[in-house]
Amino acid sequence: MNIAYWIVAGPLALFYFYAGTLKVIRSRDHLRPMMAWVDRIPLPALRALGAVEILGATGLILPPLTGIAPALAAAAAIGFVLLQTGAIAVHLTGEDRRIALNAALTVAAAVTIWLAVRL
Repeated sequence: MNIAYWIVAGPLALFYFYAGTLKVIRSRDHLRPMMAWVDRIPLPALRALGAVEILGATGLILPPLTGIAPALAAAAAIGFVLLQTGAIAVHLTGEDRRIALNAALTVAAAVTIWLAVRL
């Protein structure tokens, strides 16, 4: 189970760390080609979302790696399921109906939850 966890959680954490970093440091103009919804939320909320993604990615990696509070990995994955549920709602209420990536991230986070509770 440990190897399976890292196979799923590692790329998931890398994705969220990258996406979160982009949201924290880039301007709306640079994000717009990748994320059509950035004009629909306030800039501080966008920055906070990026920070939450970075913290969640850290929560997927550090607790199992260090052995300190490994249950936090499951909590981080639960947070990502909730985040993607909200993201799907944002996409469906706006002009952007592309939710395949969001659905895949939701499934990956759900699998990560299952694997994290079995570590």
